[in-house]
Amino acid sequence: MAKVVALVSGGIDSAAAVSLALEKGMEVVALHYSTRPFADERAEHKAVELVRHLRKRFGRQTRLVVVPFGKVLAEIAKNCDRKFNCILCRRMMLRIGERIAKEEKALALLSGESLGQVASQTLTNLNAEAGCISIPVIRPLLGMDKLEIEAIANRFETFAISTMPSACCSIPEKPATAAKRDFIELEEKKLPVKQLVEAAFAKRKLL
Repeated sequence: MAKVVALVSGGIDSAAAVSLALEKGMEVVALHYSTRPFADERAEHKAVELVRHLRKRFGRQTRLVVVPFGKVLAEIAKNCDRKFNCILCRRMMLRIGERIAKEEKALALLSGESLGQVASQTLTNLNAEAGCISIPVIRPLLGMDKLEIEAIANRFETFAISTMPSACCSIPEKPATAAKRDFIELEEKKLPVKQLVEAAFAKRKLL
């Protein structure tokens, strides 16, 4: 059975992606990034409720790993151009996800991204996020629209959980939509990347 580490935000898309993976028989380790103090604990609560629901629905002991991500966000906000925050944030999430995957002996990461669902999820930006890890990222929703994803969420009964109120960390008013990977890599040199990844990984907790 293929094993993946799934990035679970608490939103509709990531829940739908995880559900599809479980339906296909994959072994899933759910990974949630806690953005406190930039957001409250409601997103983490939603991730816990989602995993609890999926355990019952699929009859498997899907595990949830929560990683503190507030320090990473603070460093990005302090040192980097604000319009690139989303891309830099994703690259750090992928790196930490890969670290978890190696520990779990998982073959890939799983993400709920779909093109155009939010301003930063463009093909150019996805390319700018690529190259920072050595394992594949599976994106089962990539070509789906909002209605298709909501239909999946309703089929697996995750929609109500995903639409529970929660707060998100600060999003740039005008996020970059066509970032160049070379430029992002230069921007990233302003960050102590390895130290941030290892510090976040060391403080992970299993729920």
